[in-house]
Amino acid sequence: QVQIVESGGGLVQPGGSLRLSCVASGSVFSIYASGWYRQAPGKQRDLVATITQWGSTTYANAVKGRFTISRDAAKNTVYLQMNNLKPEDTAVYYCNLPAAPVDWGQGTQVTVSS
Repeated sequence: QVQIVESGGGLVQPGGSLRLSCVASGSVFSIYASGWYRQAPGKQRDLVATITQWGSTTYANAVKGRFTISRDAAKNTVYLQMNNLKPEDTAVYYCNLPAAPVDWGQGTQVTVSS
């Protein structure tokens, strides 16, 4: 079973930046589309960005123009560059495979606050 580990979260002021990383135990990111999700307290988990195995990307309206998803298939890693962060971006961020979900990782906490 593929295992996923997210990292890179932290506390940042509004307008700041973070880069999240997601490492998989197998070469799944070259086979399947991957995505970053986030879940704020008391809310459902939402998909915020995806990248296909061919490199095409999509974004939720709330993050479009501020977040960039990318991947390094050779390193089995997907990244989420987050710029101009807002307090409403505060959430636990997860990655997974939208079309072939694996067990969720522990996620990485992102807190945007002054």
